[in-house]
Amino acid sequence: MKTFHCDRCGQQVFFENVRCERCGGMLGYQPEVRAISTFEPAGDNIWRSLNPANESRLYRQCVNYARENVCNWMIPAEAEDALCASCQLTHVIPALSSAQNKLFWQRLEAAKRRLLYTLWDLKLRPPSKAMDPDGGLAFEFLEDMPDKQVMTGHSNGLITLNIAEADPAHREKTREQMHEPYRTLLGHFRHESGHYYFDRLVDGTPWLEPYRELFGDERADYGESLNRHYEQGPPPDWEQRYISSYASSHPWEDWAETWAHFLHMVDTLDTAYWCGLTARPKKAGEPELDIPGRPHRNHDFDEVMRDWFALTYVLNSLNRSIGMPDAYPFALSPTVIDKLRFIHHVIMEKQKAPRPPD
Repeated sequence: MKTFHCDRCGQQVFFENVRCERCGGMLGYQPEVRAISTFEPAGDNIWRSLNPANESRLYRQCVNYARENVCNWMIPAEAEDALCASCQLTHVIPALSSAQNKLFWQRLEAAKRRLLYTLWDLKLRPPSKAMDPDGGLAFEFLEDMPDKQVMTGHSNGLITLNIAEADPAHREKTREQMHEPYRTLLGHFRHESGHYYFDRLVDGTPWLEPYRELFGDERADYGESLNRHYEQGPPPDWEQRYISSYASSHPWEDWAETWAHFLHMVDTLDTAYWCGLTARPKKAGEPELDIPGRPHRNHDFDEVMRDWFALTYVLNSLNRSIGMPDAYPFALSPTVIDKLRFIHHVIMEKQKAPRPPD
């Protein structure tokens, strides 16, 4: 992700910020220019942009920003929509009868906005299911009820998340029970988006046969495959072929897990690029890092992987120095790298196709 700065005073600000800590300026994200911008009041709940890209233009806060404080995206003042492009994708929110549910909703929306930032950067902006019922994307954030347990998952463009995943204690307990090295809200969004984009980028396209050669035949019975995985566990050699043990359960899950990992890589590398992060080790032969450009546009996958290995070496070394677990607890086999390469090629080819304006 890019680095952002207050348009009024130059203070560094972050993607989730709503106010500059130095000058007090009101902040909001403008997806059309991919920027956290500073705004000044213009009366009647209208705000004037101080961003040089659209200075003096007038905007409104998304209604979920102005009323609920669970968003920080802006809308052109003349737009008819009350919700921003991100909030329009959320079709069901948790019951706000408790302060805890409001906090969970806020966390879910924050993670979703980070997913959307990366997708838009990859020229994969999803349409709203309300505007495109067959090809659009929608989210439901639901909580368990006494007679019904919510399962996180995807079905025909509808992504459902159990709001309990927004509780760090619940998520960590589940991670340990599932023997997972990594479990985050953003990871859930990335994984479920993988199912959505499999349907749009691979299924029914010339990519399907090469996909089957790498990931397996997705026509295998999904329910039976999952039951077998949970009853018998992953194959003994799963680490040689899959990014995670869960990826071994079915070719659809293998794609979604690998897709999520690819998004994880490009967003982290992009952040390192914008921060100017480099590594020039004192000893020859140790991993060097000098990211030449944004990974979202880099068609050289081998270069992306070289940068990734160097960056994760540094990240893990730094974490261990302060007594923390590895920031990147994964080992990538040649087969997994080939799967990541395939996803990279699919996305790069998609970027060449004309797309609707943002």
